[in-house]
Amino acid sequence: MAELVQYYGTGRRKRAIARVYLRPGSGDFKVNGREFEEYFVTPAQRSAAKAPLALTDSAAGFNIVASVLGGGVRGQADAVKLGVARALMQFNAELRGKLKSEGMVTRDSRGKERKKYGQKGARKRFQFSKR
Repeated sequence: MAELVQYYGTGRRKRAIARVYLRPGSGDFKVNGREFEEYFVTPAQRSAAKAPLALTDSAAGFNIVASVLGGGVRGQADAVKLGVARALMQFNAELRGKLKSEGMVTRDSRGKERKKYGQKGARKRFQFSKR
């Protein structure tokens, strides 16, 4: 039996986690079992998720299967972007320089700030009354 050739990358953004598999193929892209255009509705989400493929000109050479959970759709798109970039680096380590120069290798560590005690939220305070 022929062994399945695939490259794996994990992407994270805010609360979203994406497991991305790159398999040699015709350019089919599925996210959580659904078509790419059906899952990522806005052009910004689509371009963010496909940015590493567009940069390296390898969109037509791979079938991509992504499993995403948590967070919102925009965070999921960015998580898929990082996962695709990491999987491409596993496929070809020479692509790292090109991806790194565009900032696609770095994990965006910004997240939700916790609520503090004695305050209404993370930054917002209760109304102050002088008298």
